[in-house]
Amino acid sequence: MCWRPWLPACLAWSCVAALCGSRGLCPAPNASRPQPGQCPRRRAAELCAWALSSDSLLDPFPVDAIQENYVRNVRNCIFSVVYPTPFKSRVHLVAVSQDVLENILDLDISVKGSPDFLELVSGGKVIFGSVPLAHRYGGHQFGSWAGQLGDGRAHLIGVYTNRHGERWELQLKGSGKTPYSRNGDGRAVLRSSVREFLCSEAMHHLGIPTSRAASLVVSDDDVWRDQFYNGNIKKERGAIVLRVAKSWFRIGSLEILAHSGELDLLRRLLDFIIQEHFPSIAMNDSNRYLEFFSTVVSETANLISSWMSVGFAHGVCNTDNFSLLSITIDYGPFGFMDSYDPDFVPNTSDDERRYKIGNQASVGLFNLSKLLQALKPLLDPRQKQLASQILEGYGEHYHSRFTELFKTKLGLLGENENDNYLIAFLLKIMEDTKADFTMTFRELSEITADQLKELHIPEEFWALQDLSKHKLFSEWVTMYLMRLNSNNGDSDAKRRTRMATVNPRYILRNWMAESAVQKANLNDFSEVELLEQVLQQPFQRQEAAERAGYSLRPPAWARHLKVSCSS
Repeated sequence: MCWRPWLPACLAWSCVAALCGSRGLCPAPNASRPQPGQCPRRRAAELCAWALSSDSLLDPFPVDAIQENYVRNVRNCIFSVVYPTPFKSRVHLVAVSQDVLENILDLDISVKGSPDFLELVSGGKVIFGSVPLAHRYGGHQFGSWAGQLGDGRAHLIGVYTNRHGERWELQLKGSGKTPYSRNGDGRAVLRSSVREFLCSEAMHHLGIPTSRAASLVVSDDDVWRDQFYNGNIKKERGAIVLRVAKSWFRIGSLEILAHSGELDLLRRLLDFIIQEHFPSIAMNDSNRYLEFFSTVVSETANLISSWMSVGFAHGVCNTDNFSLLSITIDYGPFGFMDSYDPDFVPNTSDDERRYKIGNQASVGLFNLSKLLQALKPLLDPRQKQLASQILEGYGEHYHSRFTELFKTKLGLLGENENDNYLIAFLLKIMEDTKADFTMTFRELSEITADQLKELHIPEEFWALQDLSKHKLFSEWVTMYLMRLNSNNGDSDAKRRTRMATVNPRYILRNWMAESAVQKANLNDFSEVELLEQVLQQPFQRQEAAERAGYSLRPPAWARHLKVSCSS
């Protein structure tokens, strides 16, 4: 087999098998295996019956001509070929997502016990047919152009097409330095990795578009972090998350090419993204870039409104963290609100509160304007004018979707001119009383209309008890019950059942993640496992979750917890 001339000799395809002992996971000489990227007919119990491919990302684009792995300014490419750096110490498997392994990657859950699996997900070896890559991108960070950024501690280890025909890109996070590491060490710590693993899966089961997490491993390698940027540097443990997504391209993927004047490569990348991920757009359509932009604008509005519907704040909404597929990626200092507060900021390093939860829609507009700026060199004057009009429609689309989601959360059917006021009224008294966001809506899903009418709030409904202390609570209840009475063909039982399917009882609260992290630091991964199981069914009452207090009022110590960008 021939090998690509830009690859170093050690990556020659004819030499892949020779790498098995040190870097590759290859089959026995006579083993039957699928071709790279081909899905097995049933779930594979061993990695030798499973394969990845990098061809779909390598064939369309030029790759970084420099083979050495050192920090530098990279030009005229989309990816650099760079291997993960294995940990020096023993690696422990903390958790896996059975759903991701079995239903996305076609791997039997039993594979998690194999040494080959542990080596793969910890960056110790590269599987047959893949070439590990680091992606070059730029971005606007906290409103300013930051230049080249890129995968500074992540390696895309291959693409897998599963038995459903779905194409998934596998990426290790925390797997070592790349040409894009800047001043970083290429590592991630257990603290942030537990949070990312749990939140990726929690968001999926909440119905929010997101990247997924297949596994989490931890080592005993020392990684030093100044968690709160206060000069207090502490030793933490290195960890790696295996993340999967349909694509890891983001707004910054296009920005870096436009800023560098690499317009031919910009066009090639954009055409690739449209062809792979936007099948409704015809490649021979002269307005395909306009159609692409219109889709991203509307889907970004949908994504952020869905964040708001569950009280989620991303924390670092830079353009390099905004997916072109409008999925949630790059979980850092995120947070779910406890008490409702439109000024909620989970990231302690966001001194200007730019990314507070109430500002996320506006930040989305800013990021989309930067996407348009990157696209403009490929648009003619008429298309530029139309694109500006599309962007102007973002706010209306966001507001419409936000209203639709919150009407559903309140069990409202049909249309009523006062619905926006009813929603805003509730959010205002929630803000005034510091009522818990998640449990207010959940308890409205469980309380009967008769109990509300009598203003009889059982003790178990602690969030509604807080809300009821507001002097205007009874007025809101009267409005709400009148609106519910206008639901055609509805009943109170149907209303409560319907609301219980959209208002979660369990979310990944900061204190819950912190408790799991503290135990994991002592090699007790039981709470990580418990949370992963509970958050798979966030809308159903679960005995284990109730015993753990996951639906109770957050403990007092949780109010003082901080989340940091240092991960």
